[in-house]
Amino acid sequence: MASDMNDYFNKKKNESQRGGGFQAPKSPKIDFNMNSQKAGMLWLIGGFVLLLVLAKPFVIINEGERGILSTNGKYEAQALLPGLHFIIPLIQQVYVVDTKVRIINYADKIDRASTTGDGILVKPAITVLDKRGLPVSIELTVQYRLNAQLAAQTVSNWGFSWEDKIIDPVARDIVRNVVGQYEAENLPIMRNTIAQKIESGIRSNVGRQKNGPAELESVQLREIVLPQKVKEQIERVQVAKQEVERAQQEVERAKQEAFKKETEAQGVANALTIEAQAQAKANQLIANSITPGLLKLEQIKVQGKFNDALKENKDAKIFLTPGGSTPNIWVDMKSDHTQKVSSK
Repeated sequence: MASDMNDYFNKKKNESQRGGGFQAPKSPKIDFNMNSQKAGMLWLIGGFVLLLVLAKPFVIINEGERGILSTNGKYEAQALLPGLHFIIPLIQQVYVVDTKVRIINYADKIDRASTTGDGILVKPAITVLDKRGLPVSIELTVQYRLNAQLAAQTVSNWGFSWEDKIIDPVARDIVRNVVGQYEAENLPIMRNTIAQKIESGIRSNVGRQKNGPAELESVQLREIVLPQKVKEQIERVQVAKQEVERAQQEVERAKQEAFKKETEAQGVANALTIEAQAQAKANQLIANSITPGLLKLEQIKVQGKFNDALKENKDAKIFLTPGGSTPNIWVDMKSDHTQKVSSK
């Protein structure tokens, strides 16, 4: 049967060569002859590669991270530094923890989708009762990081949710203790003091934790959300204060204007006083300068003027004032014209 089939295909092959018709493709020749030792090596290498892919006996720690090595469920005391580390599959396992700065935002109105991400957590705002029992919401941002040198001990003591056991409860407790000391309407006024007390309290409390599991970077007090009635009361107080300040400014302006006028009046009075004193001093000097000889000389000068007048008008009559003082009066009898001559 086999020979008949071969003869059939050979016949078809000869016919196709003679007629230039269709030629069937030749099947490739594969040599399956391989010794057992070489085949075993290939299977061994393939199995080892497959084991590496599945077991992954190494781990790469990136910068800003630490590796917590667990051997049969027990954590090693020293964390793995950034780099390549080989482990024993199925016996050892590495848990990677973040040692970069992490953030917790305590807020109610923050968009969680846009603010959550690598190392950023969003939690509800901290609700606090003030000194009189009124509810107040505090929005806060806390920045912190895992202590890289003690990362393995921290995870061993607190677990991988260490920040929910250390940072979050401490922040809430400190905020309640600080804000509870004040009345709601005084919180905005004491904002800076409250922010300093909150940061100082959280930093001190976190620093007192055993083995220093976390390092606090900063605490920012973002918003103090007051009840609506308290807000309205604060607004009324602010308006009243503004009115009082405006009235005080008007009073101060009136005082300044009155003082200005008083100063100007005092200046005028002082000027008149100085002028009067100067005039009096001048009169005193003039009075002191008039001597009997000077008066006699002035009388002689006036008498000379009358003598000159008598030369031109011999009918004139001269009247001398008592005591010989000047001026003298002379009358022209011809023209009935009276003149008054004053000494200069």
